Amino acid sequence: MTKITFIGAGSLEFTSELVRDILTFPLLQDATLSLMDINAERLEFARKSVTKLVEAGNHPAKVEATLNRGEALRDADVVLTTILSGTTEVWRHDIEIPKKYGVNTNVGDTRGPSGIFRFLRTINPMMDIVRDMEKYCPNAVLLNYTNPMAMLVSAIQKQTFIKVTGLCHSVQGTSMMLADWIGAPYDEIDYLCAGINHQAWYLEYKWKGEDAYPLIHKAITERPEIYNEEQVRNEMYLALGYYVTESSGHNSEYNWWFRKRPDLIEKYCTHGTGWNPGEYAYILKEYQHNEATWKDQVKMQLAKPLTEEDLERGHEYAAYIINALQGGEMFKFNGNVPNTGLINNLPEGACVEVPVVVDKAGFHSIHVGALPPECALLTQLSSGIEELAIQGSLEGDPVAVFRAIAHDPLTASVLSLAEIREMTNELFAQHKDYLPQFKHHKV
Repeated sequence: MTKITFIGAGSLEFTSELVRDILTFPLLQDATLSLMDINAERLEFARKSVTKLVEAGNHPAKVEATLNRGEALRDADVVLTTILSGTTEVWRHDIEIPKKYGVNTNVGDTRGPSGIFRFLRTINPMMDIVRDMEKYCPNAVLLNYTNPMAMLVSAIQKQTFIKVTGLCHSVQGTSMMLADWIGAPYDEIDYLCAGINHQAWYLEYKWKGEDAYPLIHKAITERPEIYNEEQVRNEMYLALGYYVTESSGHNSEYNWWFRKRPDLIEKYCTHGTGWNPGEYAYILKEYQHNEATWKDQVKMQLAKPLTEEDLERGHEYAAYIINALQGGEMFKFNGNVPNTGLINNLPEGACVEVPVVVDKAGFHSIHVGALPPECALLTQLSSGIEELAIQGSLEGDPVAVFRAIAHDPLTASVLSLAEIREMTNELFAQHKDYLPQFKHHKV
């Protein structure tokens, strides 16, 4: 019997979606599903929601729910982390303080000053989880869904023997979007995607073995509704020749080109028709709305009868990976792993997102080679900044954090070094109680 532990299980839908997928695999239908959260009310919702799935499918799975992390982790085979460090009243400052200085943020959970300070706070509870894994389930595999993905996974991989990889929706989500744009059945699509989380590139994208980039180009340049869906990413593709993962809103933060002036934000980050074109503080507004309405959403979700369609497998990687680790069919996915020469022109030891094959023996990362130089320039900078921020956290050095933020493309396009220093000091002052790794909180 496989034990699968969910840390941060109280998310509104995500835990249920992962469990639904897990239960579609015969090898996992008798699993122990151990749910843990620090919020008792949300944990109880998760327990009811997961139990409802188990009963609807008539599965022999066992559901546990606990506020005790050690109890949840004891003898686990796989651990999934979907945590959020602090309420919106804590992390809203990641977005609002940079905005005061002129850095306009859409999501702020991955890179830039907002993503870096989210990392600095989140690595502490993440390492608490990892230390407990070393104690209670040293042979378990950690599958992380928490952002900022690359910084967290890289920092964890530098400090533990626990096997860990990071999982994200953006690679498969974008590949499905591109297939839809060219009218291709998704099961006829193959691709090679590599880079870093939220900034990986489709180095190849093929339909029935043939290069599909000419069809993607035609769709973007000849169909306004396609161009308008992802204005930022489509502009990046037209300039660089390769399509990038993650939404336009996210990507508008990761470079110099779109968010440095109000007129550019209005032109490229406001009117897109995709799920996240790039409005200011999108994720903050989303979380505030969810926090205000989540109990009503819970009541509706629990009251809704489950159909056969509700029990069908989705496209999250985690269930396929767990099945493969337990001896089921091997599975290929894009995972976040250490760069052991996998991408030649990204920093050695940094966290990269590359194709990975998983089977009962574990993870087998696939060598990609070099990114095209037009993609590598931006990706090298992003990865280097992440590694410098990690160094700052590991060494308790706020100056390294300042220097990382000073090189952030968006920040540097709108602020002077003196202004960046002042902004960094204000972020440190605001969050000092959540940053015990730093003896000093000023640069």
